[in-house]
Amino acid sequence: MNASMLSYILLSCLLLSVQAQYCGVREIIRYTQLLLDDSSVSCPCRQTATSSGHELACFVDGTKHLKENTPFNRVIERLSRTFQAQLDRSLCKRLAHSDQCQYETKGNVKEFLKKILTTYQKIEKFNA
Repeated sequence: MNASMLSYILLSCLLLSVQAQYCGVREIIRYTQLLLDDSSVSCPCRQTATSSGHELACFVDGTKHLKENTPFNRVIERLSRTFQAQLDRSLCKRLAHSDQCQYETKGNVKEFLKKILTTYQKIEKFNA
């Protein structure tokens, strides 16, 4: 194995390890705050389970539900794609990756968005 091949392998491993930790925390916080400020976004949403291990699956389900019950909104679309990518690729190791969300109660969109916001603010604080 020559030096250039070894360098390529090391760089690839480094990029994969960085990507595995990618949560898009700042992006998700920014999108969530935009949606909280947007009074036109509303729907009957399921509130996420408080037991850990299901948060990401709940965020995926909740944003899908928002997309289906809200006129097209670019921010909801981006947020939904980000959560789905995190779940599909096992990104953001700070959140457990269960395939199914266990809902406790019905809530409103503001409660759902606040749950997303506080979850990712905790991750941001932990990473700081």
